[in-house]
Amino acid sequence: MALRPVMVNIKALDGSAVGRFWAEALGWCAYSPGVTTYVGPPGGMVWPHPIALGIDVVPVPEPKTATKNRVHLDLATTSTAHQAELVARLKALGATPVDVGQGKVPWTVLADPEGNEFCVLEPRESYRDTGPIAAVVVDCTDPRAMARFWGEATDWTLREVTDDLAVLRSVKDVGPYLEFLRTPGGKKAPDRVHLDLLPYPGDDKAAEVTRLRALGATDLDLGQGDVPWTCLTDPDGHEFCVLALS
Repeated sequence: MALRPVMVNIKALDGSAVGRFWAEALGWCAYSPGVTTYVGPPGGMVWPHPIALGIDVVPVPEPKTATKNRVHLDLATTSTAHQAELVARLKALGATPVDVGQGKVPWTVLADPEGNEFCVLEPRESYRDTGPIAAVVVDCTDPRAMARFWGEATDWTLREVTDDLAVLRSVKDVGPYLEFLRTPGGKKAPDRVHLDLLPYPGDDKAAEVTRLRALGATDLDLGQGDVPWTCLTDPDGHEFCVLALS
């Protein structure tokens, strides 16, 4: 038994607009299967996608606070020229430069039109085959603890773990990485961005949730009411959802 990460959930005042931004930013398409806007590779909506982590933009009434998100996307580039071109294109789409204390670094930190931070990386060999999203990066206080929890919670493979960084990737070695980065300070606001996980066909969602609780997950009440998904937090307080198989 194990769960698979299937998408990154982003809350937004204007879900359609933020969905369109991310679709254009990634060269993907924005699909509207219901209330939310799903952003995934072109060619028609495929969910769950066998390789990519999609983005699901969910409309909410509350704007993002000034607090930096604890989960963000890193975008891959293939050359310094591509990086400069992508940054310029993203700014034209409505992205803005932000200072999160990064100092002088080779990557560029931006925010989407509603203030969700993300990075445009300089070309790195390790991300040459990830697609447009190089990594989903999670700030945490203990990468080793996150490696233990998320390595057991999902079927992704632990690729690296130190006191400062834990890295996981799909067992098929495709798509983006999931990285847990040691960052000072804990949770200061509700998570604006989180991961959604899905059981495999034939697996029991309730049993998976029970297993996650035994690993250290905690139930989370966001006022969601009676819904087919289950909201939890990991041992470091990061929110995530376990979705139901349709």
